Parts: sequence; C-alpha cells; structure tokens
Amino acid sequence: MYALIIDDSRAMRSILRRIVTDLGFETLEAADGQEALDHLNAGRIPTLCLIDWNMPVMDGYTFITNVRANSEWRDITLMMVTTESEHGQIVKALAAGAHEYVIKPFTPDAIADKLELLGLVAKAVPA
Repeated sequence: MYALIIDDSRAMRSILRRIVTDLGFETLEAADGQEALDHLNAGRIPTLCLIDWNMPVMDGYTFITNVRANSEWRDITLMMVTTESEHGQIVKALAAGAHEYVIKPFTPDAIADKLELLGLVAKAVPA
C-alpha cells in the first residue's frame, strides 16, 4: 500500500511522508498535479493521494478532476490537505471526487483519524 504525496512544499511533503510512513504506507512524492499524473500514467497507482490545492503547473482540484475522469483510477482514495478553508472550496473538492478534506495546519492524529474513517488504517489500540 502506498501514498502519493502531492504538495509544492518540500517541508510539507516531508511532514506528510513521516506521518503516513508511521501508519504503514510506502510513499511517492510529486511537487504538483502534473507530476502526480505522470506517476499515474507510468503505472504507479497509489492507494491514497494526499493533495495540496494551491500548486504551480497543475493545482490539486484539477488533479482530482483528471483522476476522476479516468475509470482505471476510480479506486484511488483522494484526500485534500490544504490551507483552503472556505466552505465553498471544501464542497467543490468533495463534489469533484475527493473523499476527505484536511485543513492545514493539522496534527498527525487528524491525518490518522481521517485515514481510519476511510478504512485505510486500523485504529490504534491503546497499550
């Protein structure tokens, strides 16, 4: 199981990589939506994409609409991870095919909780 982390911020990709790696994912990274589409077109189909909205070349919303237009990619779970916090933006992303939406800044637990809701990680059992 692997996650494709799509964000133009190297620091944010590093933060997300650490979180999802701790949750059992292998990772690939892309600095924009076009680079992420290139991964998919090359046959590297992730279980999960963590997607920033505001990026150069291709933004996250456009990436989502491209993924949802390809039936071969319908099983990919798409989660926005962005500073865009307006209700209209959230509705737009979810209507386009995003499964979940996380607003930056976030905690590792917020990401884990969303992935648990999506059935991608098991609930951590307290020791």
